[in-house]
Amino acid sequence: MGRSRQFGLADVKAAAVRWTTTTNHREIGLLYIAFGTVAAIWGGIDAMMIRTHLLTPSANLWTEQTYNELFTMHGLTMLIFFVAPVFFGIGNYFLPLLIGADDMAFPRLNAIGFWLLPPSLLLARLGIVAEVTGSILAVVVPRDFLSVLLAFQEPAIGWTMYPPLSLAPNPQTNFLLLGLHLSGIATTIGAINFITTIIYERDESIGWANLDIFSWNMLVTSSIIVFAFPLLGTAVLMLLFDRNFGTTFYAIEGGGPLLWQHLFWFWGHPEVYIIFLPATGLMSLILPKFVGRKLFGFKFIVYSTIAIGVLSFGVWAHHMFTTGVDPRVRASFMATSIAIAVPSAIKVFNWITTMWNGDVRLAAPTILCISSIGLFIVAGVTGIFLAVIPVDIIYHGTYYVVGHFHLIVMGIIPLMMFAASYYWYPLITGRMYDRRLAIFQSSLLVVGSALTFLTLLALGYLELPRRYATYPAEYSGLQIVATVGAFLIGISVLMWLYNMIWSYFQGKPVETADPWELKATEQFTPEWRWFEDRLERKRGVAPTEPEETRPSYVPAREDRPLSIYSRIKPVARTVANDAGAGAAGGLFGTVLMSGMLLLAVALGVFDLATFADLATLVGLPANIGLGYALFLFAGMTVWPLLFLSLGEYLPGELTFVTGLWYATVIASGFAIAFYTGQTGLELVTYLIFVILSHWIYGLGLAGTITYLGGRQRRPSTEAENE
Repeated sequence: MGRSRQFGLADVKAAAVRWTTTTNHREIGLLYIAFGTVAAIWGGIDAMMIRTHLLTPSANLWTEQTYNELFTMHGLTMLIFFVAPVFFGIGNYFLPLLIGADDMAFPRLNAIGFWLLPPSLLLARLGIVAEVTGSILAVVVPRDFLSVLLAFQEPAIGWTMYPPLSLAPNPQTNFLLLGLHLSGIATTIGAINFITTIIYERDESIGWANLDIFSWNMLVTSSIIVFAFPLLGTAVLMLLFDRNFGTTFYAIEGGGPLLWQHLFWFWGHPEVYIIFLPATGLMSLILPKFVGRKLFGFKFIVYSTIAIGVLSFGVWAHHMFTTGVDPRVRASFMATSIAIAVPSAIKVFNWITTMWNGDVRLAAPTILCISSIGLFIVAGVTGIFLAVIPVDIIYHGTYYVVGHFHLIVMGIIPLMMFAASYYWYPLITGRMYDRRLAIFQSSLLVVGSALTFLTLLALGYLELPRRYATYPAEYSGLQIVATVGAFLIGISVLMWLYNMIWSYFQGKPVETADPWELKATEQFTPEWRWFEDRLERKRGVAPTEPEETRPSYVPAREDRPLSIYSRIKPVARTVANDAGAGAAGGLFGTVLMSGMLLLAVALGVFDLATFADLATLVGLPANIGLGYALFLFAGMTVWPLLFLSLGEYLPGELTFVTGLWYATVIASGFAIAFYTGQTGLELVTYLIFVILSHWIYGLGLAGTITYLGGRQRRPSTEAENE
């Protein structure tokens, strides 16, 4: 393990001055990423509060007002202050390295573009800051002195800010609009800088034909921003004038509320591609590195990116099919909305072809890239349905739209951000993260995303209206499933944050500038060459060369079996062996555990009737025998499989020590689920028996798996511990 980083007070002061005055493109890129991460956590907390509220059909956790405030600010925070800043940060850090530039074209303007964002976020979310501050001060200060603070309230007008709701008196709405306007200025400044840098600062050896795919996507994205964001700024100023100076741009007697919708969505739909195209650029850049193949159809992916940029300005009115727009106009927008799916499909086919017959490696970026393709396919197909006028009229106001939209903004955009963080982490920090934790975190993130937003699609298919704080009780089951998925997403994000921070201080320093073995497939791109030079200068790490290389446009191995069955068979055999050993261990452990529970029944501290309650949870009759059968089935399937999945991250080997740790963790759930009101000494005895019975289960489970030769902890290779 490498020496950990340590800082003193003088170092902190020096760092504060450095980071607040820097014009270095890499440092500004990290500032963007840090800011976007903070905004993502803030907006993510809003999302968790929304999903927690929807666990029950009635508004018995938050009020309807609070719910409306949450989904208003969740949407604006995530779209404006999370996604674009993170992609701008990635672009700031890596784009000059990729094109051989010394820095961004306008370094000081680059710094200004970033430092406009923190005050814009503070303005936009001033309502909750003032409200919380006022509530705290009210404990010691008379409320009369806090009237200014308490007058602010988070807007509850929806993230689209449609008039006349956005014309309602609330001083915080003015600050929200000012914050959005300021963020638009910052984004436009950044876009101009990217365009200028790509056009004028490229190395002489880099032309349009060999410009990397991520830079192409940032160029098209920045071009969209230059045309879209000034319009948003104008529309926001008009709304501010209506609110404060008596103009009638969006009033019934003036331009009308529909004018806002036209202006908003003329920005809003290109905004979808502003946050989508950088993600596809990262996909096209990262995926080939982990499948050992050159990106298939480079030119066509570039053409499709340009086509999306152009068509994105011709589809805005498909958000307005239910507003009574002229049928002939609606038909034209339906045609363009369907047509824009074609360049997106080109990207998907090229990504899949890139993987074909490649040397696909199991790594966190691989899991995230391949999963993103799958989720994006579902999101894209559902989008085509919504582009059809009769279908959209039915589903426009339902959760179907929420599911479709979030499969895009969650199913590929954050996933590619995580993939980029894992791919470039050694380059940024000079250290390696915990790869096994990264694989588990990535898998959990994908499962949580699919579970949440596919469930929302199902709710929309059942025509449950969106935006409501309450809903009919028959939808509660699916809402609970969606909330469970959302919390899986939240847990996975915390795992990623822990891995990034812990590895920065404790991760082992990299000993090569080619941690992903890119030289072996001739994909050692310019940013890694820069990193190689830096390692040699600063740490004396000599460049390395692979034992053998192959061009990335040829198959991974000439003798690779072509049969899909022959590729899946060994994996299926391993899974079957592990599952079989787990089932046997679970059966043996559950039988041993049952003996301990019978002793608890004899002592009067455990009630067998709880097994009958267990049966009713899955719709079976309240029968003790059926409940115990279900208990036995879970002990043979769910808990062993979870143990086999999580065992590598528990202390000790995959034997008795790990089994005891695992059993201790799951005992808490059993204690809560089977609690029947015991108190005093009876409660203490009940808890003791719960712990003892689970320890016996854990020993039986782990011991049987070990005896049968089931899954063992992988040996820690040098590469994995780097």
